[in-house]
Amino acid sequence: MKSCTEIFERARTASRKLALLDAGTIDRVLLAVAGRIGPETDRILAQNALDLDLMDPEDPRYDRLRLTPERLRDIAADMRNVASLPSPLGLVLDEQERPNGMTITKVSVPFGVIGIIYEARPNVGFDCFSLCFKSGNAVILKGGSDALHSNAAVVALIRSALEAEGIDPDVVQLLPASHEATAEMLGAVGYIDLVIPRGSQRLIRFVRENAKVPVIETGAGICHTYFDRAGDKVKGAMIVNNAKTRRVSVCNALDCLLVHRERLADLPLLCNMLADNNVVIYADREAYEALRCRYPAPLLKEATEESFGTEFLSYKMAIRTVGSLDEAAEHIARYSSKHSEAIVSEDAAACEEFVRRVDAACVYCNVSTAFTDGAQFGLGAEIGISTQKLHARGPMALCELTSYKYIVRGDGQIRS
Repeated sequence: MKSCTEIFERARTASRKLALLDAGTIDRVLLAVAGRIGPETDRILAQNALDLDLMDPEDPRYDRLRLTPERLRDIAADMRNVASLPSPLGLVLDEQERPNGMTITKVSVPFGVIGIIYEARPNVGFDCFSLCFKSGNAVILKGGSDALHSNAAVVALIRSALEAEGIDPDVVQLLPASHEATAEMLGAVGYIDLVIPRGSQRLIRFVRENAKVPVIETGAGICHTYFDRAGDKVKGAMIVNNAKTRRVSVCNALDCLLVHRERLADLPLLCNMLADNNVVIYADREAYEALRCRYPAPLLKEATEESFGTEFLSYKMAIRTVGSLDEAAEHIARYSSKHSEAIVSEDAAACEEFVRRVDAACVYCNVSTAFTDGAQFGLGAEIGISTQKLHARGPMALCELTSYKYIVRGDGQIRS
């Protein structure tokens, strides 16, 4: 097995070759990789089954780990979609001519080598490869042991397709699923230009605190929806149910419903569809009383302080009663991960105040937080949702995987 340093060196060398590929070649290769997913479905699913057999189906990560024929078809479709998007490279971001006649052009360029650390999400291998390759970056993948067989099958397919297309397969690498490999990636100064962690708060915190290379934080989503005193209860019920139950294991899923005290009588209606989906609710005292005898007793629990600020990633949700938009905003400021926050209100002034006050990558008015997604934003696939403010924020797609450089042209100018 190659050492991590050798893997880093190979990826760095391969990344320089990517700069010589034209957009047409990049798109052709992406289509070739996507075309192999269908014929390789049975083999990938067989390897995925080996990983699934070792995980408890009740584990919130189980759904993220599981691949299906439908999910693989969607992955292939996403890759074809990425191939159809305009190249993010070589874009003129700014241009000026100086008084001395020299021209300065600001042009988009790849980062070079991007490292991705992720947990039980084998789809990440396909998604990150397609976005990194399209944006001219080599990618080094570091998956967890929970998806050991799945990740190996995914990367083997990609590398085989690259070789068949005459592309250096070292533009995509898979590190061993060990803690030692994680430490080496985070310390790979001079080899890796950027690391993006995708996973739990614990993983993201570990990467942030231990990395010597630049990091963009993504993933952890503690998402709130505030049902205002002027909220429409029909819209609210649909939005809350969709945000919570569309797919509970993703980072844009709803974790806490904030309800205005004057609308507690409507809380049973707001939660009606949640009961149909067997969602366990952890309610504060006032919300608990409003739901008692109106929500299935086995699914209704009294909230504790730990109920708030928790990313459940399962069919569980907290409810907190507030007396004003101000109180809702303060709760969000205290517990939010700055991912996705929403208000349900027919009061335009309240919506505007919420948008201005709430500090998050994505803020919604009368819309489900489930839309925080690169494809839903019209960006194609995404590499993650950035919850920080440096360089990129929100869905990170092709443009967010580029940096820039200045190209200066002249005719013999010198500086006095």
